[in-house]
Amino acid sequence: MSEKKIEIADAKGKLGVLLIGLGAVSTTFIAGVEAIKKGLGEAIGSLTQMGTVRLGKRTEKRIPRIADFVPLAGLDDLVFAAWDIFEDDAYAASINAGVLKTSLLEQVRGELEAIRPMKAVFHPRDVKRLHGTHLKEEKTKWDLAQKLVEDIQHFEKEKDIDRMVMIWCGSTEVYIRESEIHQSLEKLEAGLKSNDENIPSSMVYAYAALHLGIPFANGAPNLTVDVPAFTQLAELKRVPVCGKDFKTGQTLMKTILAPGLKARLLGLSGWFSTNILGNRDGEVLDDPDSFKTKEESKLSVLEHILQPDVYPDLYSNFYHKVRINYYPPRKDNKESWDNVDLFGWLGYPMQLKINFLCRDSILAAPLVLDLVLFLDLAKRAGMGGIQEWLSFYFKSPMTLPELYPEHDLSIQQMKLKNTLRYMRGEEQITHLGLDYYQ
Repeated sequence: MSEKKIEIADAKGKLGVLLIGLGAVSTTFIAGVEAIKKGLGEAIGSLTQMGTVRLGKRTEKRIPRIADFVPLAGLDDLVFAAWDIFEDDAYAASINAGVLKTSLLEQVRGELEAIRPMKAVFHPRDVKRLHGTHLKEEKTKWDLAQKLVEDIQHFEKEKDIDRMVMIWCGSTEVYIRESEIHQSLEKLEAGLKSNDENIPSSMVYAYAALHLGIPFANGAPNLTVDVPAFTQLAELKRVPVCGKDFKTGQTLMKTILAPGLKARLLGLSGWFSTNILGNRDGEVLDDPDSFKTKEESKLSVLEHILQPDVYPDLYSNFYHKVRINYYPPRKDNKESWDNVDLFGWLGYPMQLKINFLCRDSILAAPLVLDLVLFLDLAKRAGMGGIQEWLSFYFKSPMTLPELYPEHDLSIQQMKLKNTLRYMRGEEQITHLGLDYYQ
């Protein structure tokens, strides 16, 4: 056992799950949780529900389930609420999304129909391809934030909620750069009151959440909480935050494969990636300004993993291209193709080709569940600010400004599990292993 152990408050009472966006990801997550509670399926892909953590030496054979090792909220304690730009309830929205079979949705129909979205904060400038009809109307973004606070407080009182977590499951907003308005909490609040155009809708939600002490995760590549003003507010309120952009599909494959190529010191000439998808996400990303936000997130992965400045002979001149094409017939069933041009011993060329036929929301739903439960755990453990240990779930992980993000999936998993060990006073595992042979 290590000397230090974090005091963690019990996971008593109801945990409110506030979802921004009631589209494919949110409805697949909610319907999945309700189905699992009824024994209609398993939480495949969820570390909190199916994962384990090794403790001590391999010879000790201590490998508890994560859910038995740290005090997580139970699925029966989750209560859902959402905002959306359309007024369809969760059942109608899930039918429209077309991810899950109708035969399964019918078995949780009552639970889904009970979830009716609150009016959303939305401006068409932020997501140009969507035209919402279920919207809040106020004079300023500050007023909109106050209305969100009222929504949250009403939900908390009506459902007898003890704790809450907020997750952005909405669409990718247009690309914006960090500006002066984002540099301090004071400037951000002034910007909310003056309707500064550099404060998109996602930041209005984030402000309401952090102001109330509610943990926030950003599942899209939007800037959102990844600016100094929100870091300041999160630390002031001791609120956990994390993001950005759920790591599913093609980028998940890159963070598995690229570290392997680097470990074997195989060179890279180019990596061409293209996708087709037909859900709301695909429609939104058909707009160049929203695609720019996503492109920045997806392109950064290889640069950080391969470290061209450290290995110039292998990676200094590789060409990396990412394309996303909207193709409605595929709906949520995304397909990606990767062509990887490599070189090995004496510079001889090789190729690797990957074709991944995945289901975007099926991959994202367990990530949402894990983030809800781990953010709640972090809050009860008094861990405020950026939660880099949750980088495992994101394409573009948030870090302190002076740190580069860690993208290697295996390192991210080690960081996550070592954080859990630290929280419970267990020894960190380095995989050195020499003591077995001495």
